[in-house]
Amino acid sequence: MKIAIAGVPLDLGAGRRGVDMGPSAVRVANLNGRLASLGHEIEDLGNLPVAQPESLPEGPANAKYLPQITETCTRLATLIEETLDRGVFPLVLGGDHSIAVGTVAGLSHHFRSRQERIGILWIDAHADMNTPDSSPSGNVHGMPLACCAGMGPPELTEIFGYSPKVDPRNIAIVGLRSVDEAERSPVRASGVTAFTMRQIDERGLRAVMDDAIRIATDGTTGFHLSLDMDALDPQEAPGVGTPVRGGLTYREAHLAMETVCDSSMMRAMEVVEVNPVIDESNRTAVLAVELVMSAMGKGIL
Repeated sequence: MKIAIAGVPLDLGAGRRGVDMGPSAVRVANLNGRLASLGHEIEDLGNLPVAQPESLPEGPANAKYLPQITETCTRLATLIEETLDRGVFPLVLGGDHSIAVGTVAGLSHHFRSRQERIGILWIDAHADMNTPDSSPSGNVHGMPLACCAGMGPPELTEIFGYSPKVDPRNIAIVGLRSVDEAERSPVRASGVTAFTMRQIDERGLRAVMDDAIRIATDGTTGFHLSLDMDALDPQEAPGVGTPVRGGLTYREAHLAMETVCDSSMMRAMEVVEVNPVIDESNRTAVLAVELVMSAMGKGIL
């Protein structure tokens, strides 16, 4: 298929600098060439322009840099919708996870115009379902899934003038192992299904992925895959924005991507939170490319 790659070097939503270099690190790891080797036609759209924190006021303590993040997400949403309208598959490179608000908004709006719905497969160590009222840090990269489900700052939830972008019953989180105290009740009450690392340990990754994909495709035209590289254990992916011990292994992560590919229901993908500043010889970006390859059809035989 034809794949359009868009970089969004945004780190305004994170507490640690460096993920703005993520798109460059993934491209340096030969993403374009390796996807082309699978037979895909690649269109690299470059990077969206984003504001730099050095020249900006931080703004409200409970939602830092909200106006600038909203501007970036709105611009990204338009780009995603235009890409889908051309029949091209969008692959977004972050940047921090707040960019998912824009990716999902564009995807949702495109299919809404066709009277269709989408789901979300959110592979992440974190729920990312804080709101300004619950967030202990005010960092917006801890809020994007809540925004996609209709909870959070209206500037983000109401892009294109409607909310929620995705029915929470069609959202599945895989790999969860770090939830803020005030975030727990909203996650439980939201209707989102969260598969924790305990469930993966007990049931196996394949069974969990089958259930997650079933949830994301129940009554939908497909799903968006949002892959936060911190879903993997830091031993596998040390260069991430917010590492948490006890994550997915190398093989589990590949199996997750292969299962996604087998479903033929993925309609867009993003890879976020690659931080070259704290990485080791760019190996987190190299792993990100390998995982994208598995999601896009690379097999062992």
